[in-house]
Amino acid sequence: MLKGSHPKPTDLYRTFWKFASERQRILIAQANGSRPPHTLDPVLLKYRFTNAYRAADRVSQYLIRHVLYQGDTSPDEVVFRSLIFRTFNRIETWEYLAQCLGPITYKTFDPNRYAGVLDAVFASGKTIYSPAYIMPSQCGTFAEPRKHRNHLNLIQFMMRSDLTTQLEDARSLKEVFQTYYQYPMFGPFLAFQFAIDINYSRIVDFSEMDYVVAGPGARSGLHKCFHVSNSWSDDDTIRYVTDNQEVDSKAFGEHFESLWGRPLQLIDVQNLFCEVDKYTRVSHPGAQGIGGRTRIKRLYSPAPQQIEYWFPPKWHLKR
Repeated sequence: MLKGSHPKPTDLYRTFWKFASERQRILIAQANGSRPPHTLDPVLLKYRFTNAYRAADRVSQYLIRHVLYQGDTSPDEVVFRSLIFRTFNRIETWEYLAQCLGPITYKTFDPNRYAGVLDAVFASGKTIYSPAYIMPSQCGTFAEPRKHRNHLNLIQFMMRSDLTTQLEDARSLKEVFQTYYQYPMFGPFLAFQFAIDINYSRIVDFSEMDYVVAGPGARSGLHKCFHVSNSWSDDDTIRYVTDNQEVDSKAFGEHFESLWGRPLQLIDVQNLFCEVDKYTRVSHPGAQGIGGRTRIKRLYSPAPQQIEYWFPPKWHLKR
């Protein structure tokens, strides 16, 4: 990155701020209890997109409220619950495990019991995993025939290798990321997502402005919004956009409303580039990203019930 320089935006950088601002307006309208529709944007009305703030998404909200801040608060238990929940990344899977096995705790964890419950779910044809991101099967690591059995064995291995102490001893968000990255199954993107999850808890407490890892979707969106440069890495560009969010959004005539005083963090801008990559497949179908994807798979459907937004108390948000 050249000192004093800046990455060169394409015309689609305006679309980035249009999307971010409109998506955040929808969240604020929903949080205030206003009646739908909350937007006139035809793409946002038809397709499903995550929020501008990662922590405001339905699954992350459930993780924060019901997994990280409810139940036994001892560090091992919080770390274990976060692993179980985000590995499957599906609220229905978590609740079904709790229904069949009782409270989900490390003290009573038996991979075979958990696997037995999930074997039945799998055999019934129901979904165990969220489609939000792909979890590698790791069949070569633990040699189990079923993906979920490998993941349960991996969780046991991670906990027995003193994952909790490693996380507590981390001196930065990057070190938290590196702690997850050392384990089988965890590539850079996945390790960073798990690092952000545990950083919501009381176990570790680092700024979300400390570190970022651009995932494949974010890199595709970023390359639509900025010209490729040898001087600026994708992570550098995410930081540039985050640092200049107020100036740039206003320059495009957009008013981006913060999350009750909390500006966008690096993880949020990373996620937004991923969502803009999807959005522009419809709004600007000629734009070339990475990977050649041309469709949006998931259609929008209203949530079964309104989310009562609740964020880590250490953020001190003032609603």
